[in-house]
Amino acid sequence: MAQGYLTTHVLDTARGAPAAGIRIALHRLEGAQRRLLAESVTNADGRTDAPILPAEDFAPGTYELVFHAGDYLRATGQSGADPLFLDEIPIRFGMAEADAHYHVPLLLSPHGYTTYRGS
Repeated sequence: MAQGYLTTHVLDTARGAPAAGIRIALHRLEGAQRRLLAESVTNADGRTDAPILPAEDFAPGTYELVFHAGDYLRATGQSGADPLFLDEIPIRFGMAEADAHYHVPLLLSPHGYTTYRGS
């Protein structure tokens, strides 16, 4: 059984604070199919309360996290005019190591974002 798992968090770099209340969806990609595995909302620390993909559900493969940032940007007064520059932010990535902790954070501002493989 795999011991790997996936975590994430969101930091609002424009405000210099964790981004609470962002809905995140996790999908597994298998060929042309995209299957929803989990959804979560970031807490006051900008993190999900538990791994978005826990060890018991982990399998190597290609995944996509979709950060629904638009609602957060509107709620914090950072959205600007519609349509938003950033609304839904998809990050597609692979996880090959069955026993690894993968961490995919999102650093967010109203007009840009970055991500990386964290620890």
